[in-house]
Amino acid sequence: MLFRKIQAEIENHLLSDSNKILIIDGARQIGKTYIIRYTGEKLFENYIELNMVEDSLGSRLFENVKSVEDFYLQVSMLAGEKMKEKDNTLIFIDEIQAYPHLLTLLKFLKQDNKFTYIASGSLLGVTLSKTTSIPMGSIDIRHMYPLDFEEFLISQGFNEYAIDGLRKRFEAQESLDEATHEKMLDLFKKYLLVGGLPDAVNSYNRDKNIVNVRNIQSEIHEYYAVDAAKYDTENKLKIRRIYDTIPSNLENKKKRVIIQNIENKKGKRFSDYRDEFDYLIHAGIALEVKAISNPVFPLIESSGKNLLKLYLNDVGILTDILYRHNIRAILDDNKSINLGTVYESVVASELKAHGFNLFYYDNRNRGEVDFLIDDYDDLSVVPIEVKSGKDYTVHSALNHFVSNEEYGIKKGYVLSNAREVTNKGKITYLPIYYIMFFNAGK
Repeated sequence: MLFRKIQAEIENHLLSDSNKILIIDGARQIGKTYIIRYTGEKLFENYIELNMVEDSLGSRLFENVKSVEDFYLQVSMLAGEKMKEKDNTLIFIDEIQAYPHLLTLLKFLKQDNKFTYIASGSLLGVTLSKTTSIPMGSIDIRHMYPLDFEEFLISQGFNEYAIDGLRKRFEAQESLDEATHEKMLDLFKKYLLVGGLPDAVNSYNRDKNIVNVRNIQSEIHEYYAVDAAKYDTENKLKIRRIYDTIPSNLENKKKRVIIQNIENKKGKRFSDYRDEFDYLIHAGIALEVKAISNPVFPLIESSGKNLLKLYLNDVGILTDILYRHNIRAILDDNKSINLGTVYESVVASELKAHGFNLFYYDNRNRGEVDFLIDDYDDLSVVPIEVKSGKDYTVHSALNHFVSNEEYGIKKGYVLSNAREVTNKGKITYLPIYYIMFFNAGK
């Protein structure tokens, strides 16, 4: 079984006396159902699992459920013998977005307090926006992502002592010895190939066959694109177009979405595709990085509305699209291959999974900085530049950024393959794998 950090959150919530129902939100195929099922069966004698997508495609037992009594009746038809007491009965409502009215019903199920509940879904942001009565005081939404690099390391045999040792080195801003650094860099590059989709990681662990891993990634990538039609048939072609152009956009110098290229029509604006962007982002299959021209803490107050970059939610899908079965493109230091896009994708997914909102600095005269994050301890903005090559000390835009006194920058980071942790003024140079320890802590 793959270790997932969110399991501890699920356990703590289910064993607590919370007055809210926990909902795990996230993209398909990232392991939501599996980890909830595993935890639920471990903690509860009576475990009931209800998949609302399957129900909507089949018997539609829950399609018209409007009351607590109706809900109990339908559940009893499926698992009446397991409906015992609150302390020993867990009802898991999977894919709850298939029936938005059930989100409203959660409030009344919790008030009735007859059983313990948990739910999962995707597109909850979109679903809640279309729900007439949002039960915000009765639900607690937690976002789940593909395996991050730390979880991948644990899947490769790292234990908590090894992870804690690495974390202490990071916190002390200490370099690893040469042998450990090379081992970490090797595992990081393998993570670039395998990514964090559970099926791909399990396949890699089982037989170390890149063809099998790539087949899984290709299937899920296509599944994500096709799945759009189920929720937005009117705009599915535009959603598919935006999703399919994410890798090519990232290969461009600016990396941001070019609105005119979505349908090859002049005069189109960002607002013309807001629903399509919302779908991709809320579905969890794309990560948005918003442009900032005036970097003042908190960043959300000054983010641009018309410029953004989109990254795929899993780096393994990206490297499958870019390199297919040629693993040497990543494992070897091939000077003809620029891995900048791939490295940035990992940083984006790590930061997002660790609680950060994502922004980047965009200035026509002084260039761009890859990522900006909020520092809640210093109440300031932290710039992050990502470098995949040997010229990692060359970063004029970052230099201008940290030296601008109006921005009040206290520190910035450059992430690269270099082993040594060094400081130059406000800039700290870190090995790329230390991104695993950046945490919003809010």
